[in-house]
Order: sequence, then C-alpha cells, then structure tokens
Amino acid sequence: MTAIYQRELRSYFHGMTGYVFIAFLLLFSGIYTMFYNLSSGYPNFEYVLQAMTIIFLIAIPILTMRVIAEERRQKTDQLLYTLPVGMTRVVLGKYLAMVTVVAVPCVVMIFYPLLLSTFGTVSFTTAYGALVGFFLLSAALSAIGLLISSLTENQAVAAGLCFGVMLLLYFMSSLSSFVPSSAGASLGALLVTVLVIAILVRVFTRSAPAAIITGLVGEGILFVTYLTASDSFSGLFGRVVDGLSVFARFDTFVDGMFDWTAVIYYLSIIAVALFLAVQSMEKRRWS
Repeated sequence: MTAIYQRELRSYFHGMTGYVFIAFLLLFSGIYTMFYNLSSGYPNFEYVLQAMTIIFLIAIPILTMRVIAEERRQKTDQLLYTLPVGMTRVVLGKYLAMVTVVAVPCVVMIFYPLLLSTFGTVSFTTAYGALVGFFLLSAALSAIGLLISSLTENQAVAAGLCFGVMLLLYFMSSLSSFVPSSAGASLGALLVTVLVIAILVRVFTRSAPAAIITGLVGEGILFVTYLTASDSFSGLFGRVVDGLSVFARFDTFVDGMFDWTAVIYYLSIIAVALFLAVQSMEKRRWS
C-alpha cells in the first residue's frame, strides 16, 4: 500500500493536477478572506470556509477524475490486478494520496485565523472546528469522486459524472423543498429513492437478485410503516434529505458546534464509497 501511495502522490505533482487543485482552493480562500474578513470586517473565518464549499463542485472532479479511470484507459490497471496485494490496499493507497493533496491547502489555512487575529478578535475554537469539518467534507467528497472514477475508463466522463453528483449533493436540501410535505408525497419520494438505491446495488454488485431483494425489502418496509403510522410521513422526505445532505452537515461546524454525529457521518460515507470502489475493481479484476 505504501508503494501505491507514494506512486500516486508523485503523480499528482509530476503533472499539474495537484498544483491546480491546491492553487484553486488557496486562490478562492484568499479572495473570500479578503471579501468577508478584511473588506466587510467579519471576524468569522468559518464564513470563508462555508462560502468555499461551492468550489468543490469543480475542484473535486479535477482531483479525482484520473485516479482510476486513467489506469483503465492506459491498461495499467492490469498491473494493479497482478500485484500480490488485495484491491483494498490499492484503493486505500490511492485514496490516502488524494487526502494528502486535500490536506495541503487545509494546513496552509491554519494560519489564516492567526493572521486575522492581528486585526481583531477571532473565535479560534469555531474557526478551527470549521476547518476540521471542511477537511472531513473534502475527504468524503474525494471518496465519492474516487468511486465514480472506478466506474469508467474515460477521464472526461468521470469528471462529468462527478460534477453532476457534486451538484446534486450541493443542492440536495433545496431540491427536497420542491416535494410537498404531505404524507403521500413523502412516501412517493422515498419509494423512488429506494428504487434508485436498488439500481445502484445492481450497478456495483452486478447481482440482479441482490438489487431485487434490496428494492422489495425497502419498499415493503415503507408500505408497512405508512399503513401503520401514516402521520409520521408528513415532511419525512425533507427531514431525511436534510439529515443525509453532505454539505448541510458542514453548517453545524460553521455555527460553532463540533458535531460528532457529522464526523461519524463523513467517516461512514468514506468507508462506504471506498468499499464500493473496491468491489468495482474486484469485479473488473475477475472479469
């Protein structure tokens, strides 16, 4: 795993990907800091981090589009499959290299609150708590991007799919507001969600029985629950989406609360995305 990690990390800086990602984040962190903190006089560095989350819509696809897709295009993934290590170590090595690149601008931004404190009072607890949340958010999105890259051998397709997913995740809470809060509407939206999950199970596992069982069990549970407690479905879809929104979870850090449930949620997303990426590579390895 160490060799793969070192190889991937060197590849980010032998080319332009790592430099572009780091420069992109630091450029906009400087612009937002100048606008929010220096020009407008706000002492809250966490507002800068909150505004910067939209940058991930472009930065994450740039960082992750080549991580596995390029291996497939150049057929060098065949070398990975012949290594005397499991695909889990391969994926972890690639992911840790990405996280290292992500950590570089976060380390630089550690000094921002210290510099701003020379102009006024800064809440270091809130600022650094938000910075930790910012890093966890970027790490979770990077894991999702790696998963998407494992599904295709075309970098452009991987970047486009990743951008679409990031866009959906960013506006997830806003889109859920268009679903009526009635119990029937929430039931319908949740049934569609279960169907989408079943389709994803089919894509990642290539197992029709697993997808069918997932869909039938999930929709069966929803129907039974609706028949026994329909009142609890009022506004349920919106609450579920808000609870699962990757970007909305970051807002608790900005509000000054170090939310351990959000930390666990981000770590869970990372674990699930990496697990699915391993399964995707294993399927290709044995096919």
